[in-house]
Amino acid sequence: MNQNFFDNIEKKTNVKKEDIFKLANSVSNANFKDERTVRKLIADVARLANVPVSKEKEDKIVDAIVNNNMPADLSQLAKMINKK
Repeated sequence: MNQNFFDNIEKKTNVKKEDIFKLANSVSNANFKDERTVRKLIADVARLANVPVSKEKEDKIVDAIVNNNMPADLSQLAKMINKK
């Protein structure tokens, strides 16, 4: 991939490209039906992004992924996560 692409991501997110590749590799063979695997992935992404994820939001995300109830697009996902 283009080096500038990853440089721009690093500048905008403060996430090193090595960490992005490590995360991508962990996702490529992940079992998304395993709750423990999904929770670890959520924790890893939250840590890399430096964004806290409440237990409630984590539970909603895990439920959606494990039960294959993922929305069709990101806006629907955001709505699902932010529902109270």
